[in-house]
Amino acid sequence: MLLYALRRVILAIPLLVGITFVSFFVIHLAPGEPVELQTGDLGLKASAQALESLRKLYDLDKPLHVQYWNWLKRIVRLDFGRSFSPDGKPVLQKISERLPITLFLNVIEMLLILALAVPIGVLSATRQYSVFDKITTVFVFVGFATPDFWLALLLMILFGVQLGWLPISGLRSLNWEYLSFWKQQGDFLSHLLLPILVATFGGLAGFSRYMRQSMLEVVRQEYIQTARAKGLPEQTVIGKHALRNALLPVVTVLGLSLPGLVGGSVIVESIFAIPGMGQLMVQAVFSRDYPVIMGNLVIVSTLTLIANLLADISYGLVDPRIRVGRRGRR
Repeated sequence: MLLYALRRVILAIPLLVGITFVSFFVIHLAPGEPVELQTGDLGLKASAQALESLRKLYDLDKPLHVQYWNWLKRIVRLDFGRSFSPDGKPVLQKISERLPITLFLNVIEMLLILALAVPIGVLSATRQYSVFDKITTVFVFVGFATPDFWLALLLMILFGVQLGWLPISGLRSLNWEYLSFWKQQGDFLSHLLLPILVATFGGLAGFSRYMRQSMLEVVRQEYIQTARAKGLPEQTVIGKHALRNALLPVVTVLGLSLPGLVGGSVIVESIFAIPGMGQLMVQAVFSRDYPVIMGNLVIVSTLTLIANLLADISYGLVDPRIRVGRRGRR
């Protein structure tokens, strides 16, 4: 297993380089250059000489393969460069400023999804074709079919505009600094309710369906029938024997969701004006901020490869048949 993990890590390096190579050239295919967009946003009519000076400053005057090679040499030293935005901050600094709120939102969202999806999936599987199962099936279809941006706009109109119960953008009210400590915490949580609700809705539908299908496959296994034949209580059969094995596919999907914890929810953060990683990525794409775009892609791609590796290793440790199959192929 150790040799298998080491081999996967070695193979992941050229794969990551290939991802960055394709991404670097694809983002340069978009029309418009950063210097043109910046001068246009400022309402300036820059001369050709001024534009050329900016291109040299951003190292855009060189051929693409030279730009990529220079960028790759910096990445090896974990130097993501500086943003093309007017503030000129280092990319890692901009990411570190946005990362905490994105992690907080996505961790809370994932905990809520797991806390609700697991019992919903188990109850749907153990009560197959019941009224509860049919209701959750309808909920799943609605959850998959409902776009996040549409649901977000509806909730903003209902709770923010018509009822006035919840704020609809940002993380703090304008008078936040004048509030007491506990009111500040309440104000912060009130700003998070709608984004978390929107982000949780679609994920809950998917994870509950994964859990239901996995549980249905497990309860049909012979060892579950044997446990029931021995006279064990149904709660023990489901909770102790079936649930543990039924969670394996869900844990795998959860592991593959790891990059999303850092990548953030682009739609939710953009609609609710949350200064997270998703919003940063959108702003970087619109402004052709190549260093920020590539910095995000490297982080998300690395986490995706790590998540795949951890999922494979976990399966190999849990299921001996996977290890036997690998030895047979050798």
